[in-house]
Amino acid sequence: MHDTRARAPVARAPRTLLSRRAFLLDSRAVPHGMQVSLDERERPGGDALRARGQKRVGDGERMPARADCFADLSSYSFKQRLIIHTADLAFYALINFVGRTTRFSVEGWQHWEAATEGGRPPIYTSWHNSVFLATYFWRGRGIAVMTSRSFDGEYIARFIQRFGYGAPRGSSSRGAVGALVEMVKLVRQGRPAGFTIDGPRGPRHVAKMGAVLLAKKTGAPVLPFSVNPERYYAAPSWDGLQIPYPFTRARVLIAPPIYVPSDADEAALAAKRDELQRALDSLDD
Repeated sequence: MHDTRARAPVARAPRTLLSRRAFLLDSRAVPHGMQVSLDERERPGGDALRARGQKRVGDGERMPARADCFADLSSYSFKQRLIIHTADLAFYALINFVGRTTRFSVEGWQHWEAATEGGRPPIYTSWHNSVFLATYFWRGRGIAVMTSRSFDGEYIARFIQRFGYGAPRGSSSRGAVGALVEMVKLVRQGRPAGFTIDGPRGPRHVAKMGAVLLAKKTGAPVLPFSVNPERYYAAPSWDGLQIPYPFTRARVLIAPPIYVPSDADEAALAAKRDELQRALDSLDD
């Protein structure tokens, strides 16, 4: 086993996901337990991903999905807009720098292969405290991640869009229903989705129902994972957010996919949520 550095493609920040090149990681390049580089050269399939989540306008022309576009900030004051733009660029630069210097190793890649067999879009699911490196590791895949309709949500949506994510607006506490409906549409169009399943406010490491409900509605498998840096600062927040130190190592652990029947009743949904809880707990052991 040997290390290779994970390097982000060098590109200017786009206005939307679909105005940049997006890539899929070649699963054949990542056998179980091997170190992985997410270099641009190892990401074929960009043309296929670039077409996902787009609406056809006419005669081959496509327009980006709403989740891929920066939101209008005209309702905010000049000071608020300045803060949003500054925070957006600062977080993007910080995550990009730390991610580029991190050495990732992957265990359980065969579970990713099983979840994406036949081109299915998975529902990536993790705890909120690992969101820093997870944002970098899974970048460039068009993953739709629910973000809140709030001041903080504006700059969060923008910097994750710079990493190639979609940002349906809403959260478990603000506008969740509308955002979940949009995520259902995107997944049915072939876009993967992502949840920090104990967010946005906790309780810490307690799985909520969002990913399970989305899996029922779309047939997409839930893919639990964790990203565990060796050296990091634990923020004094409700989730103990892990902010990795530059040049650290990180283990990406992927659990078997979880499938939810389309006819699952409340008891079956609760059982699947408990299964997800156990899977994520096992990745922390």
